[in-house]
Amino acid sequence: MKVQFKKSSTGEIAILPRAEYERLKAIEREALEDAAAARLVAQGKKDVAAGAPLLPMAVVEQLASGENPIRVLRQFRGMTQAELATAESVQITQNYLSELETGKRKGPLALHRKFAQALGVPLDLLSPVAVTEQEADPKRFARRKVAIANTKRSRGQR
Repeated sequence: MKVQFKKSSTGEIAILPRAEYERLKAIEREALEDAAAARLVAQGKKDVAAGAPLLPMAVVEQLASGENPIRVLRQFRGMTQAELATAESVQITQNYLSELETGKRKGPLALHRKFAQALGVPLDLLSPVAVTEQEADPKRFARRKVAIANTKRSRGQR
C-alpha cells in the first residue's frame, strides 16, 4: 500500500488509495455494528433480569410481521379463546375476543391491560392494537352525546 503524507493548515494528513480507504471504512462500520449489537445484548440481559418475558423467535417474528398480538400471545401461552375471555382479570365474551383477534373490532387500552395481565406479558406488546374508549365503542359515545344534549336542553341550557 502506498500512503503519502502531506502537511496542511490543520496538520499532517495521509493520502491513501481509494480501495484502502473503503477497506478501513468497512472495518469501522463492522466495529460500530458490533458495539451496537453488544449494547442490545446487554440491554436484553438487563430486561430479562428485571423480569421481562422471554419469547421464542417464532413468536417475535409473528408479532413483527403484524399478526394480531392478542392471538399470537394467547396461542403462545397455550390458551383457548374461551380460557382467555373468561380469565379472572378479563371477563369478556368469546365472541368479542374473536372480533378483537380478527380485527373486526378494536379494544380499549383498559381491556388490553387486562389481557397483558392474564397473558403475563408487558402491555407494550399489546398496545399497538389498543384504542381509546371512544374509538372502541363509537356508538355508545354518540348515544351519550345525544343524551347529554337532551339533558341540557330539558334544563334550558345550551
